[in-house]
Amino acid sequence: MLSLVLPKGSLERATLDLFDAADLTVRRSSDRDYHASIDDPRIDRVRFLRPQEIPSYLERGLFDLGITGRDWIAETEAEIISLGELQYSKATSNPVRVVLAVPEGTPWKSAEDLPEGVRISTEFPSLTRRFLSDRGVSAMVIPSYGATEAKVPDIVDAIVDLTETGSSLRKNGLRILETLLISFTELIASRAAYEDPGKRAAMEDIALLLRGAIQARGNVLLKLNVAAAQLAAVTEMLPALSSPTITTLARGDMNAVETVVPKRGVNTLIPALKAAGAQDILEIPISKIVE
Repeated sequence: MLSLVLPKGSLERATLDLFDAADLTVRRSSDRDYHASIDDPRIDRVRFLRPQEIPSYLERGLFDLGITGRDWIAETEAEIISLGELQYSKATSNPVRVVLAVPEGTPWKSAEDLPEGVRISTEFPSLTRRFLSDRGVSAMVIPSYGATEAKVPDIVDAIVDLTETGSSLRKNGLRILETLLISFTELIASRAAYEDPGKRAAMEDIALLLRGAIQARGNVLLKLNVAAAQLAAVTEMLPALSSPTITTLARGDMNAVETVVPKRGVNTLIPALKAAGAQDILEIPISKIVE
């Protein structure tokens, strides 16, 4: 039913891991294969392409559904439908930023301080020109096709580039002057496909599974038994997405408690629960949380 295009390159591995967690495992003959498949009746064609190309291909109706970053949607100004953010990137769950960076020793404090004719290298020429125009900056914007940071200061005076942690910029003697855009990965659709009721329903199903897999990351299910006398003390210690589920056991003075808690900190939470009276504590991995 749906033709799906996934990002090749830095987002590729994180995207494959997400689809696997969502029970939408992507199968292909090798990592170099641009054609793939997913064993799901809602998806009949899968391709891998560079993320900067994906918005335009969806705008033209060549694919129904795709994943790319807000940065490339903004750069191409493609007319697409966003089905929402998928909060993951190549290394973390944090957004990436498109930033204007300059050499450490320069006196500039903002974009408005840049001198006329300043040379700026970037993989986002359209986004950069719009940003500079809004601030009245006259610059020479030079498209970059990789290794953008290496072009300062010999070839250009500044760059507009993508950063997740900022460590690579600092390593190359650059400092961030301004942030042009904060970009999460997004699930996007072609307008024509989204207007088809059957395809829209399939897209919403896929989005639900992907969001559920992301929501589950970093969380586990805790199940435990506790006597009625200690129930209040134990439940007060439990962080939860909602109130813990409590069930009275056949043995009237005992209760079964289960709740979702962050994985981070569970190593100290479990001993504390045990000390407070919890018994038979189980920690169970979670693959999806659908709210």
